[in-house]
Amino acid sequence: MSDEVPSFFKRGPAPLARLCFYVTLSLALIIVDARFRALEFLRNSVFLITHPLQQLALAPASLYKNASVYFSGLTRVQEENAQLKRAQLENEVQLLRVRQVEIENERLRKLLDMKILKKTSGQVARVLYAARDPFSRRLIVDKGQFDGISQGRAVIDYDGVVGQVTRVFQRASEITLITDKNHAVPVQVLRNGLRSVLFGLGNGQLELRLMPVNADIQSGDQLVTSGLDGIFPAGMPVARVVRVDNDASYVFARIYCLPQAGIENFGELMILDPDAPVVLPNELAGAKPVNPVNRDRRKRLVRE
Repeated sequence: MSDEVPSFFKRGPAPLARLCFYVTLSLALIIVDARFRALEFLRNSVFLITHPLQQLALAPASLYKNASVYFSGLTRVQEENAQLKRAQLENEVQLLRVRQVEIENERLRKLLDMKILKKTSGQVARVLYAARDPFSRRLIVDKGQFDGISQGRAVIDYDGVVGQVTRVFQRASEITLITDKNHAVPVQVLRNGLRSVLFGLGNGQLELRLMPVNADIQSGDQLVTSGLDGIFPAGMPVARVVRVDNDASYVFARIYCLPQAGIENFGELMILDPDAPVVLPNELAGAKPVNPVNRDRRKRLVRE
């Protein structure tokens, strides 16, 4: 029978000896690597092998962190987008208001220029609404008896004649536009001075009536107020001729026009003050006869 111990029960060097050996080996490797960097290649190789495993182990934590940052950033971006949209909407409303004020100021300036050009006086009125009658062309403005408005006054905008005050309330007035079928304006052709009467047709157009077929009127002629009615100052633009029908079977020509002013377009109008009444010669001294000797003197007084 053999006296050798089986290999299974061989224990090798003592644990303390192995510890000392590995400690010594580790210190030697550390010193060699620090002085000569001899293990750089080995370290890089180990890093390449273990790096995917390290990234895989850190993936859940990284995914959680990135998801948290993404959703928090998405919420912040959505809030900022909503704030920017609200600010943009507020700025657009403010810009629209500023633009509206600029347009209104431009219209008022043109009204003032028209007033200075024609040497007239009046009050600026704002259009409140249109009359409820669909067959008439009338507007309601915010000036009335409390503002000194009376019936019969002429109404203009910066382009020309708009209409006439036909009804007056305490704080509002009704204006009949020149396009109304019951309204008429004495006019004359600016090119040659022909006089006639311009009537509204109720559909946004005007008709120049009482003109013979051979009258010297052409398409494109401008019509201005003649001033014969004592309501509209002379020389204000009224309309422009757009079509002339010279049919020999009719006594008068059919002349159609379009208004020069912005009828039913704008919100500010000017109500003109009435002119001073004209004193007729036979009203100076009642019904007393005029002395022939003082007739020339009386005529000079009337002219003055």
